[in-house]
Amino acid sequence: MEPGNQTRILEFLLLGFSEDSEHQLVLFGLFLSMYLVTVLGNLLIILIVSSDSQLHTPMYFFLSNLSLADICFTSTTIPKLLVNIQTQRKSITYASCITQMYFFMLFGIMDSFLLTVMAYDRFVAICHPLHYSAIMNPHLCDLLVLVCWFISLIYSLIQSLLMLRLSFCTNWVIKHFYCELAQALKLACSDTLINYVLLYMVTGLLGFIPFSGILFSYSRIVSSILRTPSTDGKYKAFSTCGSHLSVVCLFYGTGLGVYLSSDATSSWKGMVASVMYTVVTPMLNPFIYSLRNRDIKRALQGILSGRLLEKKKVITRRGEIRARWVLGGRNSQSVLCKCTNMPK
Repeated sequence: MEPGNQTRILEFLLLGFSEDSEHQLVLFGLFLSMYLVTVLGNLLIILIVSSDSQLHTPMYFFLSNLSLADICFTSTTIPKLLVNIQTQRKSITYASCITQMYFFMLFGIMDSFLLTVMAYDRFVAICHPLHYSAIMNPHLCDLLVLVCWFISLIYSLIQSLLMLRLSFCTNWVIKHFYCELAQALKLACSDTLINYVLLYMVTGLLGFIPFSGILFSYSRIVSSILRTPSTDGKYKAFSTCGSHLSVVCLFYGTGLGVYLSSDATSSWKGMVASVMYTVVTPMLNPFIYSLRNRDIKRALQGILSGRLLEKKKVITRRGEIRARWVLGGRNSQSVLCKCTNMPK
């Protein structure tokens, strides 16, 4: 972009979805309900995995990390959107915008790599079941998650630092409901070549490598399942991977929509794709994993039945204490009556 009236801005304006007050109320209720469902659903997954010792396996360890990343991913954008709708303001400070970009990229890339690690875990479980415990040991699981965090942190930090060097013109309106990197780059007056190279090439590379790993894992899984003679064995293998494959298709499908719509002329299409990517996908993940997973259902039933049993015990104990108190009061009254009726 050619240099114009460059200045150091203090805030951006987020265009959002609609300025109609009736639409604002509907949007607030819709996004608030989706955000609460996302947070509570993923927190429930984390609680179930951490409280049930039978779920302390690599697959559920990665699933709990994915749930944590989904909570953080959604919390990066939706709370600010809700505040702007409630207060009828569209401004976001420059520092808050850069911070939002950083965490959005961090947890988005983290989701992508965690899904790849989970695909590798399923590949080892199905194709090398006898060596699964030896290969997917706790040390390797921790190392894989740390590598995912490290790559996400480095890329997000580089992109954020490159944004700090840019100067902006008088147009500070971002045509989105959050500080989307591609939209913010369009407002810059200084040279953005390096930023665009990183945005499209490196982001595409970071999307291509995990997706290639997932494709490789599932190609080996499918070939291994097809060689299985029994129908029950094939069904169990497919059911094991079904939930993860559904999440992968949902995540990469919506992510591809965001990536392709970043240069589209219609900002509305880009925002709809971003809603699917940032809100709908993290909201559906707990339902996809819990509805088709017997272990999660069993652990959830155990937690609920355990709490009901504790409540019954508390009620029973309170009833016993009250009965003892009543009986004790009656006994003391009878003793008092006997004492008063004694001859003087």
